[in-house]
Amino acid sequence: MTLSAQDRRLEVEAADAAESAPCPPPVSTRRYDRSIVEGPLQRAVWRLAWPTMLTNVVGGLQGLVDHVMVGHFVGYTANAGIGVAIQIFIVIIAFIMSLFTGMSILVARFVGAADEHMADRTVYQAFLSAVFLSLGVLAPVGYFASPYLLQLANAAPDVEAEALPYLRISFLYSIGTLLFFMIGGALRAAGDARTPMVLGIVMTLLNIALNVALIPPYGTAGAAAGTAIAAIVVSAYGMWRLWHGGWVVSFPRGLGYRPDRRIIVTLFRFGLPTGVQGVVMNLGGVLMLAFIGSLAQSAEAQAAYAISYSQLFSFVTWTAVGLLGAAATTAGQNLGAGKPERVVQAVRTASRFGLMLAAALGLLFVLIPRQLLAIFGMNEPVVVELGVQLLRVLSLSGLFVVVALAYTGGLQGTGDTRSPMYISIVSQVIVPLGTCFILQRANALDPIDIWLAILAGHVTRCVLSVVRFNQGRWRDIEVGIGR
Repeated sequence: MTLSAQDRRLEVEAADAAESAPCPPPVSTRRYDRSIVEGPLQRAVWRLAWPTMLTNVVGGLQGLVDHVMVGHFVGYTANAGIGVAIQIFIVIIAFIMSLFTGMSILVARFVGAADEHMADRTVYQAFLSAVFLSLGVLAPVGYFASPYLLQLANAAPDVEAEALPYLRISFLYSIGTLLFFMIGGALRAAGDARTPMVLGIVMTLLNIALNVALIPPYGTAGAAAGTAIAAIVVSAYGMWRLWHGGWVVSFPRGLGYRPDRRIIVTLFRFGLPTGVQGVVMNLGGVLMLAFIGSLAQSAEAQAAYAISYSQLFSFVTWTAVGLLGAAATTAGQNLGAGKPERVVQAVRTASRFGLMLAAALGLLFVLIPRQLLAIFGMNEPVVVELGVQLLRVLSLSGLFVVVALAYTGGLQGTGDTRSPMYISIVSQVIVPLGTCFILQRANALDPIDIWLAILAGHVTRCVLSVVRFNQGRWRDIEVGIGR
């Protein structure tokens, strides 16, 4: 039978439509732990949270060793220098690392939908972006901009002298840090929190060994070099595993290795608000250092801040970050699996875990503050008194931080990364810095005023995060990437 011209045209159009139609995602569960979307939530949240919390706490030993050793070999000005340098480095690197938040959101969604191909492809595109941004932007720009960035922090001259080499080395060799966080974020989003824990512990032990060897002869520069070398070694191993397979995520094979504009754009669409949030939060910290630097006893106050807030209180925040990651992973996977009610339960479970842990750590801040400060070689009377005063305020502040971060994880995991950004602008900039500015204008700014301004910011962040999550608008967020 001969086909008419119209029949042939219809046949060609049907074939073209079949070729251009998106392929349905392959339903496969061979890699993934489905208990996150099907089993008891309390167990799932804790199984995701505790390895990350342990990793962060052990990783805190890295900073602790840095501060203890430079405090003994150089002095408290080196403690202040590292504290200032780390605060600035985090401000810059937080923006670059925002694409890993976008990666985690997409990976969790695809894993929840059991789409292995898109999960792996997302991780590879995040890797390409990280390499370009680190080697092409962060290293050269950060190296030459370091002196000017330190001036923004209003650091004392002797503190700036200790901070400059640390900051420049951190920027130059940031590729190891970026890839380490990329690997850990991808694995956790796919439901494997134990492998990042092992990698983190190995990196910390290697870093401690390098610091013991490098800090005595090179001071703060040796501390930065030890951190950079450890991160590069562990990240190189992680790259090898991603190329060769065997983990819950890997680099895709046989589909080309070029950049995929759609995925990269989506990474930044979800991630950039988180990057702005990170920059705002840490920029608020840098500007807070400027207020501290304006005090009569600026070097002593900066040293107390570097130890009490940047180091000791980080055990609270790193614990909360572990719960944030657990809440984000369970939220993203369950929303991808079409189970929004489990998202609500997971976030509330994470916040309850956080309150218990923050209360325990806060009790230590109240009962043995001087002993904790002594670990870092803090023996200057003024520094110790200021540090004790700050720790007492932070014992209360931690309760609000852990709840805020649990609910932030719920928002970010479902794809709502803009709300936490706006909340951070209000709570980490407007409230604490505005309070300090008003008091400074009134010629009445004391260290305790700065400590209480930090507390006010944490309370504000907690309240706004809970209110925003309970509005439930995250339920309708779409990822928007086809195969």
